[in-house]
Amino acid sequence: MSKENLTQKNIETVIGLEVHLQFGTKTKIFCSCANEFGKDPNTNTCPVCLGLPGSLPVLNKTALDYAIKVGLALNCRINSLIKFDRKNYYYPDLPKGYQISQYDFPIGHDGHVEVKSKKGSQEVRIHRAHLEEDAGKLIHCPEDQCSLVDYNRTGTPLMEIVTEPDMRSAQEAYDYLQTVKLILQYLDVSDCDMEKGSLRCDANISVRKQGDSKLGTKAEIKNLNSFKAVKAALEFEQQRQSQMLITGQEIIQETRLWDDDKGLTLPMRTKEAAHDYRYFPEPDLVPFTVEIQDIEKIRSSLPEFPNQKLSRFKADYGLSDYDAQILIQDPALAQFFEDCCKQDTPPKKVCNWIAGPLLKELNDRKSSIKDIGLSAKSFTKLIAKVENGTVSNLVGKDILYTLLNTNKDVDKIIEEEGLTQVSDDGALEEILDDVIKENGNVVTQIREGNANAIGFLIGQAMKKSKGKANPKKAGELLKRRLHNE
Repeated sequence: MSKENLTQKNIETVIGLEVHLQFGTKTKIFCSCANEFGKDPNTNTCPVCLGLPGSLPVLNKTALDYAIKVGLALNCRINSLIKFDRKNYYYPDLPKGYQISQYDFPIGHDGHVEVKSKKGSQEVRIHRAHLEEDAGKLIHCPEDQCSLVDYNRTGTPLMEIVTEPDMRSAQEAYDYLQTVKLILQYLDVSDCDMEKGSLRCDANISVRKQGDSKLGTKAEIKNLNSFKAVKAALEFEQQRQSQMLITGQEIIQETRLWDDDKGLTLPMRTKEAAHDYRYFPEPDLVPFTVEIQDIEKIRSSLPEFPNQKLSRFKADYGLSDYDAQILIQDPALAQFFEDCCKQDTPPKKVCNWIAGPLLKELNDRKSSIKDIGLSAKSFTKLIAKVENGTVSNLVGKDILYTLLNTNKDVDKIIEEEGLTQVSDDGALEEILDDVIKENGNVVTQIREGNANAIGFLIGQAMKKSKGKANPKKAGELLKRRLHNE
């Protein structure tokens, strides 16, 4: 294919991702220092994680179990031989001058993840998933023209999950990340908080002529602090590299940084050849074998995964795909839904209240269901009060707000604030008298055949009664009065 007829339409994008996952263990991977985020700089350190002479690493068994669990969840083949290697390079945030990692025997390899999207289902292959220690963190201070280093993160157990170059668009990469993050959350091995650095991602992208089998020259993009940033950076880089290919410019292998404010990638350093990390077996950690029965024991402890839960929610509770998708996005929320259903509340009613008022409150508070202490019993009691007409739907939302703030009994809230729904004909008639008098134009429209306008009057009745009027009863009374008078 000549350059003259090369266009965006016949250029193929090739993407591979490297996900770095910090495990939520109590201590670091090779020492007893606390694995905590947000502590004062350089306070969670010791001779082992700082690499001081004479110190020796000891492997954290929980970190190893977590790594095997992740490998199994990603459908990887698990290496029963556990061997660590030294990856040598020099950087200010690496106190030992090397990183303990895995080279030729990663925990997992040759796996795959099924990614479902609007376009259907796609399998993304996992090349390898290996266990290593994290480096420290550099804090750059441009105003002081210096950089500071915090070694608290040094030695945090880290798993690197590397895909094959199977993705062909930024959207496919985004969908893959969302899928993997949800799987990891179900495993409960990490909080997966990108703001804390618990989940990080580097992206490799290249372009080539459609139909070519040889990969193009790739760029590695770093400084990606959200999945949204990953998608935006890949879209920008795809356009940049495609334009260079169309115009015949040479694409060089390099590392680029994503500038979120400017919305573009910037060159960081060139990679003319692969870096020689001089890997060799870690002399302070003897290789050992994990028994097959121990691996199978971990496999048997794996939870029900999102896609499995999605299918079950649709089959067992009669939910639509849309409703079930909302519920499974948070394993704790999915469990809360099931706990509510055990209270003999119709699943669809529970789902509607979770997807609507409850999620709104959680988003407003920037909280999760685990943070607020709401019990399934209280929540379903509130739903029942709305369904049996004790309170209106509008008042029910107000009660939920009070319930989350005070944790009081639902009946007590209704009693103390006088929120019982007004369904008495006499009391409603008094409210409707005022509504009809104040909205003569709307009344005329209804009598002339505009039946939909009655909804406005019902809304005014709700407003006048501060949400306590029974809207169904108010509507019936309005229709009777306006068509009989």
